[in-house]
Amino acid sequence: MIELTASDGASFSAYRAEPSETPKGAVVVLQDVFGVTPEVRKAADAFAAAGYVAIAPSLFDRVKPGVSLDHDDGGKAAAAAITAELNKELTISDIQATVDAVKGAGKVAIVGYGWGGDLAYTAANKVNGLACVIGYDGGGTVADYREKRKVPTLLHFGENDPELPLEQISQFRAHRPDVSAFTYPGAAQGFGCDERGSYREDAAGQALKRTLFWISQYVEGQKPVLLKNAGAYAQAKTEKKKKKKGDDDLGPPVD
Repeated sequence: MIELTASDGASFSAYRAEPSETPKGAVVVLQDVFGVTPEVRKAADAFAAAGYVAIAPSLFDRVKPGVSLDHDDGGKAAAAAITAELNKELTISDIQATVDAVKGAGKVAIVGYGWGGDLAYTAANKVNGLACVIGYDGGGTVADYREKRKVPTLLHFGENDPELPLEQISQFRAHRPDVSAFTYPGAAQGFGCDERGSYREDAAGQALKRTLFWISQYVEGQKPVLLKNAGAYAQAKTEKKKKKKGDDDLGPPVD
């Protein structure tokens, strides 16, 4: 773990993983409500193995340092108590400090999971220096549809998430055609984490493939083109293929 300092002078820890060769850029990994768990570190290690400097800030440190909770009811209760004490603006400040800490490696992407997925979506329009954003399972994201996106944004949702009906995701897509959103059949909250009972190997693999492509496109590729009245959705499209039943690409309509 390393120590970082936010703009207000507050310090917090972060897990940092380095690629074996010259970095292609950087990925900031935003934790879910369980903290910087072994699973979050594993995700950071995977991005480092793919060639990026990866860093996962401990966003609970302002309330309780070093949090890593179990994926059970007790962990959820403890997480709720911590998040209730957090100031969102200060959390965004911590994310900005994290981005600033790795921007020397090149362009920076944010990948957030659950609670971190919502933060990633918010950070897209509030944090400077981002090339793109990816969010998983962001239950609060679908209600935050009013602002155009300033950077290319990719979202992943499970179709069987009891806390996030598919209809709400469809409504979100109607409001935000500048966001590429995918749903995964049979998947629920935490489908991408292989340490949870909700893990779905097929959906997790497909989502990761799309995530890595998105990162390579915007972190390693050219700066996205700003389209009039369409936020910052880039002209390049992630996948041009026929939709399969149950695998719904709710992204921007293909021209």
